[in-house]
Amino acid sequence: MTFIILTVLAYLIGAIPCGVVLTRLCGKEDIRQAGSGNIGATNVYRVAGRGFGIATLAGDALKGVIPTLVAVNIASFSITQVAIVAAATFLGHLYPVYLGFRGGKGVATALGIFIVLSPKSVLIALIVFVALLWKWRYISLGSIIAAALIPFLVLLFEGSFPLFLATLFIGGMVIIRHRANIERLRNGTESKFKA
Repeated sequence: MTFIILTVLAYLIGAIPCGVVLTRLCGKEDIRQAGSGNIGATNVYRVAGRGFGIATLAGDALKGVIPTLVAVNIASFSITQVAIVAAATFLGHLYPVYLGFRGGKGVATALGIFIVLSPKSVLIALIVFVALLWKWRYISLGSIIAAALIPFLVLLFEGSFPLFLATLFIGGMVIIRHRANIERLRNGTESKFKA
């Protein structure tokens, strides 16, 4: 019963649209109607400014950290149960009940989940992300490559097949949610990041 309750709560926490909440609380325009229309940190950064972008990134990552951390350290769930809670949290961000199941791309929430599941994997993926961002200035490219790399790093460092499957699912969904970005990268029309 505890596992079912936490899985449901994980989804509901993951579904909190931090970018929408933050921009509305501060009187900014509805982020879904501005820029790319995405509720994530990159669009919030571009539309509402650096502070809001960083706050959205932190909030979305925290959504991934909290349920996963509870599943690992407080509830003492099995690895398979932890993997399910992590996936539920991530699905909450992608398909939030509060926004009619239309959510973001999941990069920051995935980051929060991965930090708990495998910090070493995150460190390496983060180095790759930063290197790609520095070289080509595409956040989407860095996110896609990091998402593709993480599951195999988790398998290498953690040696857990359930965690590998969970991170493979999460990483795969991040890539799928970036399909429009992939098309723009191919066409040379993707927006570059400006610090």
